[in-house]
Amino acid sequence: MKEKEGAYMKKITLFGAISIGIGGMVGGGIFAVLGDAVSLAHGATPITFFLAGVIAFLTAYSYAKLSVAFQSRGGTVIFIDKAFGHNLLSGSVNLMLWLSYLVTISLYAVAFASYGATFFSHTSSLLHHLLISFAILLPAVINLLSASLVGKSETFIVTIKVAILILVIALGMSHVEYTNFSPSHYESSFSIVAAGMIIFVAYEGFELIANAAQSIEEPSKNLPRAFFLSVGIVILLYILIAVVTVGTVNVQKLIEAKEYALALAAEPSLGSFGFTLVAVAALLSTFSAINATIFGNARLGYVIAKDGELPTLFEYERAQVPIAGVLLTLFFSLILSNSINLEAIAIIASAGFLLIFFIVNLSALKLYKSINANRYIVSLASLLSFLALCILLLHTYKTNPKAVTIFLMFIVSSVVFELLYGKMVRGHIFQRKYS
Repeated sequence: MKEKEGAYMKKITLFGAISIGIGGMVGGGIFAVLGDAVSLAHGATPITFFLAGVIAFLTAYSYAKLSVAFQSRGGTVIFIDKAFGHNLLSGSVNLMLWLSYLVTISLYAVAFASYGATFFSHTSSLLHHLLISFAILLPAVINLLSASLVGKSETFIVTIKVAILILVIALGMSHVEYTNFSPSHYESSFSIVAAGMIIFVAYEGFELIANAAQSIEEPSKNLPRAFFLSVGIVILLYILIAVVTVGTVNVQKLIEAKEYALALAAEPSLGSFGFTLVAVAALLSTFSAINATIFGNARLGYVIAKDGELPTLFEYERAQVPIAGVLLTLFFSLILSNSINLEAIAIIASAGFLLIFFIVNLSALKLYKSINANRYIVSLASLLSFLALCILLLHTYKTNPKAVTIFLMFIVSSVVFELLYGKMVRGHIFQRKYS
């Protein structure tokens, strides 16, 4: 049966797989967090993207090995289950992953509102919240109407936004003042590293390649290539964006307008047209990222519910659209995005994915023999992702303790839910029994 299904399945090429990875990463993240990186690192901003990129690249190695060994649409969920079994840890992480995607939707929505507000002569708190809500409501409606509407525009939008970023880089390089990158313009080493961890969410998205593993041509060869090339390309893209941004615009000006910092980077080479162009690209990017993340998160909730780790409410669908998953994603993301500021959301999102990627790296370490992985590489990936999470939480505890509290609440809620739901509904806590 599997062979017949595979024969009729449309295969994804290496280029298509790389596009999934790049599209997942170059969503709304770079538009949302660039200003935060500049405010903490100043002239060392390119270094922050490099540091975060190293952790992403090492984690991509773990994903590549796990994806080849366990080709499934479940991706991250399956990897953790394979390594640690169906227990409290895996159940809690599954819910944490669902919550983390809620946070990224909120991040993109707040970024959408920040760039959208630049088109109005007068801004207000009401306008900000209306733009945030619009950025989530419309994609949710699109998801409810038809799944096909979600995917049709994604490739086009990914191409447009990457092309605009490359244009800004190409034209902006000639205006770069390299004295802006002198160590005298750096912040402390701890702030630079912390900045890299805060913007780590900009690299979230390469893991989506794993969810397409079953459909990729020659997976044993193309999956690793897709992970490494997509992450490598995005690291280079982000570093160059940081160079143009800090090298062409006064740091203080970037900090004052950090919620739409990338648009300022286009002004030296393209004038007001460049600002508008990047602002439009930001609106397209964040909107499409919200659209795709609602699509993915609703289906993640559906898969987890089918596996018995979320209430059956998440399984309600119509015409292959997980209605309940879309509505619940809409409800919670609206609350989050309208109650937490951009910096706190970025911190919570980065912390959530650093935690999940740390557990995935541990999964690869635990299974390194069976997945034919290099033990030292996955050990290094595990260590660095753990240290990155600790540094991020320590820095945030000093500067924004509310964000740490919310992040810890997410973890506690996930564990408590799994304990109670596992005991009261599924009749177990630590081991699921299959009928």
